[in-house]
Amino acid sequence: MSNVTPFVLPARAAAQVVFDRAELNAILNIYGRLVAAGEWRDYAIAMDRDAAVFSCFRRASERPEAQVVKRPALRNKQGMFALIGEGGAVLKRGHELSSVLAPLERRLMKLVEA
Repeated sequence: MSNVTPFVLPARAAAQVVFDRAELNAILNIYGRLVAAGEWRDYAIAMDRDAAVFSCFRRASERPEAQVVKRPALRNKQGMFALIGEGGAVLKRGHELSSVLAPLERRLMKLVEA
């Protein structure tokens, strides 16, 4: 009655690239402010073995207006974060997420006359 059945774990699946909590918080902070400004209305998150992508849409039926991409394979080369524009061009690339999100921060700044 005391037979021990070994528990066989399946082969480890390939790891998935994800945004951690701090990164997602920074991205959603800017996303929320641009939604409040009326520029964006929808978003999508895609997580794959190679990259995690946060896409922002003006309308759900269009191509993404901006994409924040995390590719850990480029960590030691160009930086693992990239900001990609609507046409697919890389707008900014870097090692730190805050510097990559800077062009989106500039969209929120308004000139105030004194």
